[in-house]
Amino acid sequence: MKQTLSNTRIAVVIPCYKVTKQITEVLNAIPKCVTKIYCVDDACPDNSKSVIQTVQDKRICLLTHEINKGVGGAMITGYKAALKDNCDVIVKIDGDGQMDPALIPVFIAPILNEECDYTKGNRFFRIEDIKNMPNIRIFGNLALSFLTKISTGYWNVFDPTNGYTAIHAAALKEIPLDKLAERYFFESDILFRLNTIQAAIKDIPMRAHYADEESNLKISKIMLPFLGKHLQNFSKRVIYNYFLRDFNPASIQLLLGVPLFFFGVIFGILQWSHSVATETVSTAGTVMLSALPIIIGMQFMLSFLQYDIGVVPKDAIHPRLYSTL
Repeated sequence: MKQTLSNTRIAVVIPCYKVTKQITEVLNAIPKCVTKIYCVDDACPDNSKSVIQTVQDKRICLLTHEINKGVGGAMITGYKAALKDNCDVIVKIDGDGQMDPALIPVFIAPILNEECDYTKGNRFFRIEDIKNMPNIRIFGNLALSFLTKISTGYWNVFDPTNGYTAIHAAALKEIPLDKLAERYFFESDILFRLNTIQAAIKDIPMRAHYADEESNLKISKIMLPFLGKHLQNFSKRVIYNYFLRDFNPASIQLLLGVPLFFFGVIFGILQWSHSVATETVSTAGTVMLSALPIIIGMQFMLSFLQYDIGVVPKDAIHPRLYSTL
């Protein structure tokens, strides 16, 4: 039987850290279609749990961490609790009031319609909304979005640091939760894990509300660590998808393209250094021996990239997974 809003157990997970001013309003705005609300007090120094306990809502389940684990660690705790309670769709929103809980039905609709397994908010869909966004967030998201596309293989999504998401439990069960990043890389890391199971993802246009809340995410501090993690995930994804699970023309293009490109670059640098040291001019043949591998290698790598963009998962996997549960 196809799932509908009325016969689906919907859970909301809210990581709570320094959100005591906004969390009450957020909880009161969560629509009635939600079955369970998991608030995870992530060792909040403002004692979020004391505020959460004052909200009169039987759907609320308070979970606490003795040690701060970050947004990823809080979500892992919430995800595990929702799966244990047999929830069907799990939504993630933040407790700082930037995400409108009224959009929850919009986020879960494509999942229930079997269009995708995971939905994610996109604050960049409407051009006029970008004008209200801080410049550092715009620049940071542009850079992180490009890195995320490369590392996860989801070339069709944007705004990777957006924490407004929804996922079907059947797809979530296929992900090794304990291997997910526990800090701010969580949103990007789960995309990488979703690609390894070929889950389909859809962006949901949304507006963010910026008020007096203070973001704990500092773009300048996370850019370099994120770069290393993205490179690591890209390497894993390529090995998983193009050499372990499958071997296709794109695999050959990558095997030929990378060595040729780097051979040309290294050989060219060595020959240029030799020419400078000896004050001699390199021959045309030497130049071509460097340039040709670079050109051919680039062509192979661009062909691989074109193939990778063309195989973005488009079909939801949760309908067949859910039928076997």
